[in-house]
Amino acid sequence: MRHALRHFAAEFIGTFAIVFVGSMSLMMANGTGAPASVAMLIVAIAVGLVTGVMVTSTMRVAGHLNPAVTLGFMVARRIEAYMAGVYLAGQLLGAIAAAFIAKMVVPVALYTAARGGSQLVSLDVSMGQALTVELIATFVLVWVVFGTAVDPKAPRVGGTAIGFAMTAGILAIGPLTGGSMNPARAIGPALASGYLEGQVVFWVGPLLGGLLAGLIYDQLFLRRDPEPVDHGAVHPT
Repeated sequence: MRHALRHFAAEFIGTFAIVFVGSMSLMMANGTGAPASVAMLIVAIAVGLVTGVMVTSTMRVAGHLNPAVTLGFMVARRIEAYMAGVYLAGQLLGAIAAAFIAKMVVPVALYTAARGGSQLVSLDVSMGQALTVELIATFVLVWVVFGTAVDPKAPRVGGTAIGFAMTAGILAIGPLTGGSMNPARAIGPALASGYLEGQVVFWVGPLLGGLLAGLIYDQLFLRRDPEPVDHGAVHPT
């Protein structure tokens, strides 16, 4: 029980920080009246930085901070289903708490204009296109997680590479979908603001991307070693 609480707390705090910084940076950039490209750069840097530092600060205990990453770990048999549920609960509750606190502290006019920092699918792309770009960007993100934080032969660079992958993903697909790559990042602000459209894209695309990245990396690159017990893993077969 104590291990589960530690994992939950780490996922809650880490995801809270990512969603709070992501939403606030989007609203602040929107409020400055900066060009869309500049606003996207601001958000990409902010989310990449907070992702990198929060993954680094929580990875000793957990460090997923994203349901797509947790699903990738589960299909690669790096985490038990029960512990995956603990991680998911921490991520979703942390995201929702961050979004509602952001709503409390941001002026109403600014909050409304920026849709509470929620993700948005561009009218210029179809659902299929939006799903595809979210899937690809999340695949890259989760692949980097496995290649730097899971593989026992990986370079130990903390969350730096993961933060870079997040920044790159937002810069690449941000104008199309907001560059979610994290269902928790999408659902928290959506619930707080009431703008729930596009959630299929923000859940299905990233979860499929995380699943594929976890399966492929596991089958092609990972040794058959168990993860440390305190990560909640099972012994791979």
